[in-house]
Amino acid sequence: MYSEPEPEIAERMRGMHTSAAAALQATPKSSREAWGWRGRTLSRPVAASSGDGWLRVVSAPADKAGGKLWEGPQEAERFMPPAVPRPRLRARLTWTEGGYGYLAELYDKVTARTVTTHEPILRAAPNLDAAWWDGLSSALDAIAAVPTGRVAVRQEYLDRAMPLYLGMPIDTTAPAWSTAHGDLHWANLTSPGLTLLDWEGWGLAPTGYDAALLHAYSLLVPETAAKIRHHLGHVLDTPHGRFAELVVITELLQTTTRGDNLELEGPLRTRLACLTGRSESGQVA
Repeated sequence: MYSEPEPEIAERMRGMHTSAAAALQATPKSSREAWGWRGRTLSRPVAASSGDGWLRVVSAPADKAGGKLWEGPQEAERFMPPAVPRPRLRARLTWTEGGYGYLAELYDKVTARTVTTHEPILRAAPNLDAAWWDGLSSALDAIAAVPTGRVAVRQEYLDRAMPLYLGMPIDTTAPAWSTAHGDLHWANLTSPGLTLLDWEGWGLAPTGYDAALLHAYSLLVPETAAKIRHHLGHVLDTPHGRFAELVVITELLQTTTRGDNLELEGPLRTRLACLTGRSESGQVA
């Protein structure tokens, strides 16, 4: 979840959320709002005839509405096994208005709070017990085994981006592929009860991608990064896992060129040096 967007976007999205709630016969229960990146999504708790729920509205320019991201939650509802804790999708609708396309999704209510509230990056160690970590490990293993034709990370992207953003020649061929959540960060995980939120982008990725992404978003809190390596070491401490870390480092270093995740750049480069045996200046250590 992110901060409230610019007033014009916020007003438009609140209006569309109100319209979606009426169409789905749901009533907002509180003033609590959960915003997506730059106001792309707005979610609120609601009351519906089927019980308390969570109504999420997604927007995009009309010519870009639809496709893989919009179908992700619906396909997760069809294909993800019960071993993966996630909010169940009750209803959905789509419409176009004022040059924008909208998707409304009504989910079961999740009572647990996200580990972070406004951003993917972890800044303080969360209090997570062994059962939580075991549940996460089991969920990621279950996701990895789901057959799918969806793609979260493309080999073509790796071929282009890895040498550019890692700053070195590198074999960009992923050694293995498996199904991933695709956006596993702390604002998409709840505690004390574990739930994995936001199923837009799930699909095939280099094996270990989810664990590597969560680890990268934890680098400002070494204590938690170490716990991830302990509990998900069966994935990360393998050639597949190390390659997945390089993929994630590539992606996040690319975001720093746009002004995002700037606090992570130093830790990411330090981790890159550790993985490749090169100093941060590019010399072989």
